[in-house]
Amino acid sequence: MSRRLGLAALRVLQALDQGAEYGFDIIEATGLPSGTVYPALSRHEEDGYVRSSWEDLKTAHREHRPPRRYYRITPEGKRALAAALAELGLVRGGRSRTARAKA
Repeated sequence: MSRRLGLAALRVLQALDQGAEYGFDIIEATGLPSGTVYPALSRHEEDGYVRSSWEDLKTAHREHRPPRRYYRITPEGKRALAAALAELGLVRGGRSRTARAKA
């Protein structure tokens, strides 16, 4: 299902594309509150833009914390992100302004 991405949803996909992996990681990367990030992740997963999996409980217990749910952007999510950035005029020559700034 293709839906137009709002700015918050776009920022969540960008964070995943740039290496953020779990909820707090994404919150830190985007500066968005959890009440925005987690619903966006849920919608992205429903739309096929993101896949998630829970880490092994032994790892979490060894580190004395709750288990993390890891998120990965899918190829469909990468296409949706690129299309949304292009629509906003944030992509030129196949690279986003963010990627060019990091280079």
